[in-house]
Amino acid sequence: MTTHRSSWERAWIGVGATGDGASIHAALVEKYSEPHRAYHSLQHLSECLCAFEQARFLAANPAEVEAALWFHDAIYDVHRGDNEELSAQWARSALLASGARADSAERVSQLILTTRHSAAPLTQDEFVLIDIDLAILGAEQDRFAEYERQIRREYSFVPETLFCQKRRDILASFLARPHIYSTEHFRAALEHRARQNLLRAIGAHTPHG
Repeated sequence: MTTHRSSWERAWIGVGATGDGASIHAALVEKYSEPHRAYHSLQHLSECLCAFEQARFLAANPAEVEAALWFHDAIYDVHRGDNEELSAQWARSALLASGARADSAERVSQLILTTRHSAAPLTQDEFVLIDIDLAILGAEQDRFAEYERQIRREYSFVPETLFCQKRRDILASFLARPHIYSTEHFRAALEHRARQNLLRAIGAHTPHG
């Protein structure tokens, strides 16, 4: 993750925070390194930041989107239902305490809340953030298969039949959207492969016979 330190500093300065935010950065890296994380880990954060590098020109407020990416899975406990809310609260309080602009801190917090994927994104920055968070759905077949295994490990306590049912429902909800990706940038690159991956995964989670 050392290669992404410049991303952190760019986002930190971009939202008006003072200093280098080194202690917050270290705390985030520690969180993403928690042993119970198989998918929502440093690997996922790194993939998001790499995708952002290719798409930051799409954002209206790129520093806010970048900061939201750093914090979006800061709190991740599979037994909780408020991870995004807690992550958003941490981002907002950390940024405000560091002198960030209040409006930027609030927008970063709101961006993180959209990663609940409970409602369609509405703003340009939400489009970019959510497309990046969902880029894994359009990953190469081997990476997508790894992602599916990682999600299963995170929910290893859930019985197989129940997991397959819930997972199938989640994947089908993305497949049912008119478009998985909101921006033409991600739609052109990933939409077709994402739909192929989702169909394959739904089939794998569907009982046969």
